[in-house]
Amino acid sequence: MIVVERSLAVHVPPPVALGYLTDFGNTAVWDPAVRESVRHGAGPIVPGVSWRQVCRLLGITTELTYTLVGAEPGRLMFHGRNEGATCVDTAVVRAAPTGSLVVYRVELEMHGLAKLASRLIKMEFEKVGNRGAAALTQALNSLAPA
Repeated sequence: MIVVERSLAVHVPPPVALGYLTDFGNTAVWDPAVRESVRHGAGPIVPGVSWRQVCRLLGITTELTYTLVGAEPGRLMFHGRNEGATCVDTAVVRAAPTGSLVVYRVELEMHGLAKLASRLIKMEFEKVGNRGAAALTQALNSLAPA
């Protein structure tokens, strides 16, 4: 299993950070591997809502379906799946003196022949994780009042 986790200090209160992170469509703004993330259906975002996400990593484009499987105070969990992988994204948001501390964790399990590329994918996920953390910090901070 590939695990990548980043901790971010941002200048918005936890409800603002959680509100932004709850809409998984926003990953297309800050995750450098995500090309598109489109929600299925309409209405409130509650557990069971899903998104079709198109990602490009190591020159390969793939599509996953992500579902919000957990939403509790200060914690979100999304489950993504396609034929080659299962992915769990977890965001934990806590109050911090200057706003919030966001801990974002991705757990990726490769299936079938894709498992053979796990080592290479892990290295690329680390790079993407660094760029994504910087972009997510910037996206959340842009929500802070002027």
